[in-house]
Amino acid sequence: MTTVHDRFDDIVTAFVGRPGVTPPIPGGPRRFGSDALRVDGSVFCMVSSGERFVVKLPAARVDELIAASTGEPFRAGTKSPMRQWLVVTDAAPGVWESLAEEAYAFTREGGAARR
Repeated sequence: MTTVHDRFDDIVTAFVGRPGVTPPIPGGPRRFGSDALRVDGSVFCMVSSGERFVVKLPAARVDELIAASTGEPFRAGTKSPMRQWLVVTDAAPGVWESLAEEAYAFTREGGAARR
């Protein structure tokens, strides 16, 4: 059976080598974004401490994907959801990869500055 980390490792492999992308740092401290792909220093997708795949997208896109049952709000251990973050619950082939592409583009275009 394929695990969240197996699927995420495939995504990491697909993105490493792209401009500005840095992979997760194995054995680093466990904190927000410690198991994440970054572009220009900002996290765009990750595996959360709850072993869930999470992406950063525009808030309106997150709302759209929640309404379509593709994901759910990401709370990062708080009661309030982080409006630009989505836990991807749709495990269909290609969904994670497609959303990782969107997250990469959004974050690379300055999505990190639009908190």
